[in-house]
Amino acid sequence: MTNIKRMAYSLWAKKNVQDGQPMWLPLIVHLMDTKNVIGWLYNHWIDDGQREVMRENFDSEEELLKFVRFLGAVHDIGKATPAFQTKKSYIRDDELDDYLVRRLVESGLDGLDSVELGNRRESPHNLAGEALLYNWRVSEEICAIIGGHHGKPFNFWDVRNQIENYTSNYFQDDNDRNLREKWSDIQKFILDEALNASGYDSLSNLPDKIGQPQAVLFEGLLIMADWLSSSEYIGDNLMFPLINIEDSAVDVDLDSRYHSAIMNWNRDDMVQFMHVSNVESNYEKRWGFKPRNVQHIMSDAIGRLIDPGIIVIEAPMGIGKTEIALTAAEQLGYSSGRDGLYIGLPTQATTNAMFDRVNEWLENIAEEENEHVSIKLMHGKSMFNQTYSNLPHAENIVDEDDDSGTVIVNSWFSGKKSILTKFTVGTIDNLLLMGLKQKHLFLRHFGFSGKVVVIDEAHAYDAYMNSYLYKAIEWLGAYHVPVVVLSATLPKDKRIKLFGSYLRGKFGKWKDKVIFPDNWESEEAYPLLSYLDGTHVGQVTDFGNADAVQKKSVHIHRLDVSDEEIIENVLEMTRDGGIAGIIVNTVKRAQKLAELVPGDVKLMVLHSAFLAPDRAKKEKKLQDTIGKHGNRPQRMIVIGTQVLEQSLDIDFDVLYTDIAPMDLILQRIGRLHRHDIRRPEKLAEPQTYVMGMSEFGDYGDANEGIYGRYLLMKTDYYLKDRINIPEDISPLVQKIYREDDDFCNEGLEKARREFQGKKEKAKRNASAFQIASPVYPGRKGSIHGWLNRDKADVSNSEQRASAAVRDIDETIEVVLLKRNGDDYEILDGGKLSDTDSKRIAGQLIRIPSAVISEYNIDKAIRKLEKKTRILFPEWEDDVWLKGSLAMVLDDNLKADFNGWHLGYSDKCGLSYERNDVD
Repeated sequence: MTNIKRMAYSLWAKKNVQDGQPMWLPLIVHLMDTKNVIGWLYNHWIDDGQREVMRENFDSEEELLKFVRFLGAVHDIGKATPAFQTKKSYIRDDELDDYLVRRLVESGLDGLDSVELGNRRESPHNLAGEALLYNWRVSEEICAIIGGHHGKPFNFWDVRNQIENYTSNYFQDDNDRNLREKWSDIQKFILDEALNASGYDSLSNLPDKIGQPQAVLFEGLLIMADWLSSSEYIGDNLMFPLINIEDSAVDVDLDSRYHSAIMNWNRDDMVQFMHVSNVESNYEKRWGFKPRNVQHIMSDAIGRLIDPGIIVIEAPMGIGKTEIALTAAEQLGYSSGRDGLYIGLPTQATTNAMFDRVNEWLENIAEEENEHVSIKLMHGKSMFNQTYSNLPHAENIVDEDDDSGTVIVNSWFSGKKSILTKFTVGTIDNLLLMGLKQKHLFLRHFGFSGKVVVIDEAHAYDAYMNSYLYKAIEWLGAYHVPVVVLSATLPKDKRIKLFGSYLRGKFGKWKDKVIFPDNWESEEAYPLLSYLDGTHVGQVTDFGNADAVQKKSVHIHRLDVSDEEIIENVLEMTRDGGIAGIIVNTVKRAQKLAELVPGDVKLMVLHSAFLAPDRAKKEKKLQDTIGKHGNRPQRMIVIGTQVLEQSLDIDFDVLYTDIAPMDLILQRIGRLHRHDIRRPEKLAEPQTYVMGMSEFGDYGDANEGIYGRYLLMKTDYYLKDRINIPEDISPLVQKIYREDDDFCNEGLEKARREFQGKKEKAKRNASAFQIASPVYPGRKGSIHGWLNRDKADVSNSEQRASAAVRDIDETIEVVLLKRNGDDYEILDGGKLSDTDSKRIAGQLIRIPSAVISEYNIDKAIRKLEKKTRILFPEWEDDVWLKGSLAMVLDDNLKADFNGWHLGYSDKCGLSYERNDVD
């Protein structure tokens, strides 16, 4: 072994003391581990669609694979510097630190044990690695990937003079020529090892041009490979463990180490979507019924697409858009080479309901292909979804004899890695966050680039969220990801913007590159299928007589009475039986109406102000009671907020709704007479009562605060005494959202100006932390500065990340407990001392923003932190409870907080009233 090799092989990448035994991992071993892992991920884990995007600017698959392996083999070359090698261990074990430095001194690096590096922090190893490559004339695009592999790339000016400004960090001494040569030789030896292991002869063989979308995907792939190769264990299974301090790099069998780790990690089979040759038989196989006419025609058209891009499905509520979307996932996965699926929905309630349906579909595929398939439910309360929590975790699937055809949860895919799971169902935040500057954004882009993306209830997002949605779709277009958009009530202006965003991402300046049908932008046919196939935009408007579309004529009543009279009306309408749904716009209003319902009338209340486990139970109970195959009671009243209007397959006999924009009223009507079942004679005709319209232009502060006066005035004006479903859906929606032909009214014009002003302000606010548009295909695109001015406080906070893309007031999530004498309990009565930490951590609820808005949120958090530390000091050492904030109610489930009186009940959830005494 040459002296340079001996020195290079003595460099450490990781070190620790485990069970009293000093351990280390040679740098060269970690680099080769990562090279092996990234090569395996490229060959076996990413899909053909991702490879196609990465392949641009490469002459062959072989050249692309060489480059991918090179990224893994060189990513931590910045650790081959004095600045890193003299770093103290995380556990501050001086004996371990001194031993490894001493070994380097003995190998020939004289004086390393006494060097003083005052500016060590100016050269973190990822920046050092980029600086070394830049110094060797590697292209800026490649350098930036190495520098950014810890989640955030540097700026070019950070790199350009790094070695010149901090020479001793790289060569131990500013002036010692001998030491400079030694360190330079070591670094070049590591580089040559990386080149040789990757199949390159020299740096000149590296690509000279990499597009920005490519660079983002390479970065995501590298981060994933680095995290995997840095994992010592998954559960009890060995991955890439440290080795004994006395062992050396030559003692490590790299091949067996890597193969064993991959076997322990990769517990899931890969789904390869098959060609759907017969739409009708596929529906029967997946769901046990033949497709409706609209379903058949849409699925047949989607199946004929060759180079699918964005697809927008506009069809009535209850027509079966979910089945169309899941069939499309199979069809588009096959045609685009994708092997995953993401479905994004507006709320946790709709996400939970969709998860159960997708899980059944995925189980059907898994059973058919004899595989284990991972699925991830992505929202903050996923642990309380019964289906999700009952799925086995991957590390438990170890026996060869396990039943096949199951859906599993691979626990490695948690936290920032969640989106890497092949199949995910989540709140729309997860997609919108593609547009928000934040650390490790590369992983999110990498995860989404390998999926068919389905966006449900696309009409449900405001101007602020739409800004992030359009940005996300633009980047999905850059990755050629098939996107399916579902809505029953989509304004055509939004359809046009969705297409424009995708086309801009895929083609850049697209107007001269894409062929459109005549009058496609003004098309108001309903149902309607719009799609991009290669460079062609097409639409399907003819669905025959659409005989399977459920037609109903809904009688609309305007109801301007007191809350007491509303409940009296509901009781009268359901006197002979029936299920009445009351959908209101605020939690407080739902709670107030619920208190007015007599105790002898069956009541269900659903909104966001319930404890997470309580809400999950209520959602499931609601679906089981008045869902498609529910066990319907003779008489019941359901009161809820907007969570009832979206994606839930529930069926009311009569509907009461607060005034809302027309599209949302139509969505709510979609829960009325949804299925063909027998109903009480008095409720045989679909009837909807619209509340909150005192007089034209006056809809109450709460309703106007949520939706704005402009859309409510137009809804009031165009709301007819009878709405025919589905014929009236599209015309009514387009009338409400078309601003160029408003009827003449002075108050409406003023409201329109206010509406436009708020919309423009929302767009400006949303753009503050948004990533830029992709650098378009065919041009160089460094990721330097891609995440500059990022929103730093969201990277480790799911709440703050969601707030950042939803334009909602920040609030505080607390663990809600009660005091009973000297004991503390969870609200269902279990003593904390007898309750496991995971269950305690699940007693989550958000403090209403009104309670926080007048009080500095950081001050409120500090107050709760102090109280939590005093009452529950043991939480700081608990993996489930560390960092949690406790709020303790008295034995009557009441508490005072910051001038507000809070109370909780199983019936109505968390309530709050202003208290004159703090």
